[in-house]
Amino acid sequence: MATRTNKPLHDDKTKRLIRASQLLNRLTEHAKGEVEMTASQVQAARIVIGKVIPDLKAVEHRGSEDAPPIQMVQRIVVRAK
Repeated sequence: MATRTNKPLHDDKTKRLIRASQLLNRLTEHAKGEVEMTASQVQAARIVIGKVIPDLKAVEHRGSEDAPPIQMVQRIVVRAK
């Protein structure tokens, strides 16, 4: 069997993301009932994933009363020409 001559070298961030994706896959399988996990395993996986992948948070964009966000974008586009 031929061996790989050009092995990819991943940086630490990429390695952490790969491990987190493996944990996500495992949690998904658990949610589907394909794999059994204890409560402590689920909690540990959530903690590790939370350290690597940030939680999504709601963001609200507001404009001033004189210039709502849509008008500000239109002004910028018109001036760009």
